[in-house]
Amino acid sequence: MSKLYERVCAAEAFVAAAFLVFMVLLIFLGGVLRMLGHPINWSGDFATAFFAWACFLAADIAWRRNSLMSIRVLTERLPPAIQSGLRLLNYAIISTFLIYLIVMGAHLSWISRVRSFQGIPEISYSWVTMSLPVGGLLLLITTILKVRDEWRGGVAEDRSRDVV
Repeated sequence: MSKLYERVCAAEAFVAAAFLVFMVLLIFLGGVLRMLGHPINWSGDFATAFFAWACFLAADIAWRRNSLMSIRVLTERLPPAIQSGLRLLNYAIISTFLIYLIVMGAHLSWISRVRSFQGIPEISYSWVTMSLPVGGLLLLITTILKVRDEWRGGVAEDRSRDVV
């Protein structure tokens, strides 16, 4: 299972980086072509779709690497047992929100399946809205692994073997 998870993490990092690059290239290309008098109106729309996916994937990568912002001024002065309890409480709150995000994101994706993406009839809007449940699921898996590591008696290990 660990090998599979490492492959998923590596794929996630690659896709997030690729989507960020595509987003920047599309915005740049759209600006250059607009300046030359041949605008491509869909460039901003697709850049927005890539951004939605990249945000959730990058959030999971940052969460897995313990690179998200945190304020520890008060909690680091508490006894280790209380620190652990507060981390577990935090993980429970985060997990509850992520479960809600997965359920409602799946519902949103289902009801928007017939809506076309920015008027392009071949592309469903669900391709964009699926970033919610997929990103939420990846974040939930990372959170569950952090809970497991906390119960084993240590701070969540850095799972950042993926290299972009």
